[in-house]
Amino acid sequence: MAAPTKIAAFRLPPLPTIGEVIKLYNLRAEKQLSQNFLLDMRLTDKIVRQAGSLRDTHVCEVGPGPGGLTRSILNAGAVDLLVVEKDNHFIPGLKLLSEAAPGKLRVVHGDILSYRMDRGFPEVITKAWEDDPPDLHIIGNLPFSVSTPLIIKWLENISNRTGPFVYGRTRLTLTFQKEVADRLTASTTSRQRSRLSIMAQYLCTVKSCFTIPGRAFIPKPEVDVGVVHFTPLTQPQIQQPFKLVEKVVRNVFQFRRKHCRKGLEMLFPEAQRLELAEVMMREADVDPTLRPTELSILDIRALADAYSHLCSENQGLLTYDFREELRLKHLNRRPGSSTNGTQQPV
Repeated sequence: MAAPTKIAAFRLPPLPTIGEVIKLYNLRAEKQLSQNFLLDMRLTDKIVRQAGSLRDTHVCEVGPGPGGLTRSILNAGAVDLLVVEKDNHFIPGLKLLSEAAPGKLRVVHGDILSYRMDRGFPEVITKAWEDDPPDLHIIGNLPFSVSTPLIIKWLENISNRTGPFVYGRTRLTLTFQKEVADRLTASTTSRQRSRLSIMAQYLCTVKSCFTIPGRAFIPKPEVDVGVVHFTPLTQPQIQQPFKLVEKVVRNVFQFRRKHCRKGLEMLFPEAQRLELAEVMMREADVDPTLRPTELSILDIRALADAYSHLCSENQGLLTYDFREELRLKHLNRRPGSSTNGTQQPV
């Protein structure tokens, strides 16, 4: 009986180097788009390895540019690679790569911030949230200008199980400016602990993979780059709506050098600020003299739960914004303006 035939792993045919592609299509990194090219295939291969095995998986790559990381993903065995590129200058080179990998690479000219990734892949790959992650990965060498708004958008998608997370606990392997990568992965009491730390870690297991020196990119950025891997948790550590958690965390960290109570007080209208802040701190049982960086996820959970309870008892509190109250106060102080301030509902 003949031995079973082993299917050979897919490898791209000989192609122009990424440097040659850049020259061939006269490609330039656009400073206003925070573009930086990574030409060293050893580094793009290393980024891809952080995602785990890609054999027979589906992948969405964000901002492929000239296609260096794209080649590494294809060579890693992805069966279906969807790339979303905003800059039309890169589309011809990506289409050349698509022809070299027939049936494996789909090129979309669009903005990842508005692209409907929930329609980008077959429903058959979907897995229940409590199961293992689906055979779908998001990988990207993100432009600095889009990295923070994009990860916030995806974290909210994780919370709501929308966008790329309709398929299950889709994993992400992404690059960030080193400072942002440090914030995403910072632990309690770390100087880098921030709003991003809390928002990412209450929803995901967040792992710092390695650092790429700025000199590896063309043009060379002024900072190094960190590679970060995210795996959504089966259960978020805070059981409150994303917007509510974000509001609490944003207020906590607006006075990061002060006691945490200082920022939390700004969740409440001036007329009842001290009273309601005292109720919130007492109900949460959190030390009001802790600095924001000293608050654990459990502390934030207790604060979010207490704030949610107060919102349920005080109409209009959830939508209250102290900046708007301050703006109206300044308007009423102008000559000729009405002296009757607008009372915020509570």
